[in-house]
Amino acid sequence: MELFNQIFNSENYVLIVAVSIAVLILWFLPAMLALIFNRKHFKLILFACVPAGFSVIAWSGVLVWAVSGKMVKKFAPKSELSP
Repeated sequence: MELFNQIFNSENYVLIVAVSIAVLILWFLPAMLALIFNRKHFKLILFACVPAGFSVIAWSGVLVWAVSGKMVKKFAPKSELSP
C-alpha cells in the first residue's frame, strides 16, 4: 500500500495515469474475456466486475465464469448422453 501512496503523492502524472489504467484493465479483465468466451453473459459479468474487484476470491469467480462460456456448450451434449 505504501508503494501506491508514493506513486500518487509524486508529481509524475504520466505514472499516475499509467497505474490507473493498468488497475482498470485488471479490474475489468473478466468482462474483456467475456467478450471472447462468454458473450451471452457479458452484461452480467460486466456488472459483477464492479463489486468483485474488491475481493480476490469473487474476482476469480467472475474470471472463471467469463472464460467458461464456450466450455459449457462443448461438454453439455456429452453429459446428456451419460446416465
